[in-house]
Amino acid sequence: MRDLGVGFGYLMKGQRWVAQHGKQYGMGLLPGLITLVLYAAALVALALWGAGLVGWATPFADDWSSPWLGLFRGFLTALLFALALLLSILTFTAMTLLIGQPFYESLSEKVDIAESGHAPESGLPLWRDLWISARDSLRIVVRAALWGVLLFALGFIPVIGQTVIPVIGFCVTGFFLVEELTAVALQRRGVELRDRLALLRSRKQLAWGFGTPLAVAFLVPFVAVFLMPGAVAGATLMARDLLGENDGAGAGEGGGEGAPAHGGGADGQGAGFPGQGGAFGTGRPA
Repeated sequence: MRDLGVGFGYLMKGQRWVAQHGKQYGMGLLPGLITLVLYAAALVALALWGAGLVGWATPFADDWSSPWLGLFRGFLTALLFALALLLSILTFTAMTLLIGQPFYESLSEKVDIAESGHAPESGLPLWRDLWISARDSLRIVVRAALWGVLLFALGFIPVIGQTVIPVIGFCVTGFFLVEELTAVALQRRGVELRDRLALLRSRKQLAWGFGTPLAVAFLVPFVAVFLMPGAVAGATLMARDLLGENDGAGAGEGGGEGAPAHGGGADGQGAGFPGQGGAFGTGRPA
C-alpha cells in the first residue's frame, strides 16, 4: 500500500516542479490546448450529426413504428457519443504526447538534469523518436480501447456495473496513462514498450497511485490541459524511481548529487532493471 502514496507523491512533485519553472510550464501547455481544440471539434461534430449517421447506418429500422424507431436510434446515438467520449479520454494523453513530443522531451530532460546533472539521450534522430512514439502509442491505444469496450459492456451488469466496474475502469485508465507519460523519459533511455509494461506491472500500486487520480482529473478536459506538464515532470521522477536512479538522490526532491544512473546512457542502450529478478535487454533497434 505504501507505493500508492509514493505514486501520488510523484504526481504532486511534478506539479510543484513545473510551478517553479514557469517557462517550461507555459511551453508544456501548448500541445494540450491544440489537442483539446481538435477533440472538442470532433465531439461537437458528432453531437450535431451523430443522429444522422445512426439513421444512415440503420436503414432496416426505417419502417419501425413509433416510439420504437426513436428509442432505438436514440439509444444508438447516445451509445455512439458515450463511446467517442470514452475513446477521447483514453487517447487524449497519447495524442497530446505525440503532438507535443519535442516540448515534453525538453521538459523531461530538464527534470533529469535537475535531479542528477545529466539527461540520458536516445541517440536517434527526431523523426525516428517520433515514429517509435507514434507506434508505441498506437499499441497502447488499441489495448486501452479493448479494455474500454470490455468495461463498458460490463457496466450493464446490475449493481457491479455501477460500483466495481467504474473503479476498475479508472485503475486501468490510470495504468495506461502512466505508461504513456513515463514513456517520455524511458524511451530516451532505450527502454522498449514490453519492458516498460513489465516495469509498471512489477509496481502496479505505484502506477495506480500516480495514474488513477490523474485519470479522474482528466475527465475534465481543461484540467487535463493544465495538469499535463506537471504529469510529464512527475512521470520522469517516477521513471527514475522505477530504474533505481533515485537511490541516494532524494527520490525526486531535486538536485540530488551522485545519483547512480541505471538506465541507458547517451548511446541509448538500456541496462538491467533493479528488482526485476534479472536484467532485460533494452537496447533499441537501429
